Amino acid sequence: MRRRKKYDFQSIILMIVLPSSQRVHTLREIEGERETERERGEVTTHTSLMSSICKLCRFTVMSVLPSVGSYCNRTWDGWLCWGDSSPGTVMQMCPEYFADFDPAEKVTKVCNPGGQWFHHPESNRVWTNYTQCQAHTKDKLKIAISLYYLAMVGHGLSIVSLIICLIIFSYFKSLSCQRISLHKNMFLSFILNSIITIIWLSLTAGNNQAINATNPVICKVLAVLNQYTSTSNYFWMLCEGIYLHTLIIVAVFVGEQQLFWYYVLGWGFPIVPAITYAVARGLFFNDKCWISSNTHLLYITHGPIQAALLVNFFFLLNIVRVLITKLKDTHCAESTAYMKAVRATLILIPLLGVQYILFPSRPEGHISRAIYDFFVNVVSHFQGLLVAVIFCFCNAEVR
Repeated sequence: MRRRKKYDFQSIILMIVLPSSQRVHTLREIEGERETERERGEVTTHTSLMSSICKLCRFTVMSVLPSVGSYCNRTWDGWLCWGDSSPGTVMQMCPEYFADFDPAEKVTKVCNPGGQWFHHPESNRVWTNYTQCQAHTKDKLKIAISLYYLAMVGHGLSIVSLIICLIIFSYFKSLSCQRISLHKNMFLSFILNSIITIIWLSLTAGNNQAINATNPVICKVLAVLNQYTSTSNYFWMLCEGIYLHTLIIVAVFVGEQQLFWYYVLGWGFPIVPAITYAVARGLFFNDKCWISSNTHLLYITHGPIQAALLVNFFFLLNIVRVLITKLKDTHCAESTAYMKAVRATLILIPLLGVQYILFPSRPEGHISRAIYDFFVNVVSHFQGLLVAVIFCFCNAEVR
């Protein structure tokens, strides 16, 4: 079962950044039984799984046959069940009950025009193409391990750099103002997210599978906290945008801003999608440690994040429009300073939102997918470091 754990390891890494390749689970009953046994800490052998699938396949074979057209008969090939098929190539995802199979790859079976399953020319027997199931497993495992260490390094550097920024902002009283208070809260949200991510990865992707078997609640709580802190990151970024928009666009109508509502939005609101996600996940997709990203339930948290990014983007575009107009008319130093602050936040939106903006267009090729995953992982796991550099180390006020 050691190799099976390695595939769980890979799915965890991709889970943090973007949904993994869609899987077609044709036998939901078997998957449900397998997840229930996992939760009990039991090991299900591939022999018993194949036996159960074979029983389901026999039940399917006894159901009503199509009455028209040329088709290949439903069959059990020894590993997977295939339904009645029209001429052409049919596909399923590779079975998960073999340790050296990659369940993200596809199995193919050809139905000839005459209604006969394809026979291999060498053996002259009905043949199913399982070659892709093992074609790239070693390469994917190497990539997954690399992404794991990349995540650890990225979050470690993020924590150190953000703590330094908090010390700088707290030590120098001349930097004390409402905008810096928002910066400090945003830094804290990124620190918490990095700490929780490191703990979660250490428990679920390392050699601590026994901990997950005996304490499944712990890793699920960490998964929810990871979703909460990640959502909080983007809502604190939205707070930055709202603050600048209020300060520059409607400052004439308001006095000093009340930061209480920013705390509610940055720390309080993300609790709602996080709790909703936890309840929905427990009811509808209660897999082991809530690692799998093969569920639309992730949109419960990803949806608000995408909305926050979009709203923030339009806020900042409006601010840029107003500041450019002011600079043309007055060339005042205050407008120039505001423009620098807006530019910093505007740069972060595409950088921090790349995994939520680009994940639907993830390429299919193995090399292009590996490059894409590496790029998205770098941006995702080094987010805290990027925030520290842009808002603190490159801040003219700090220097």
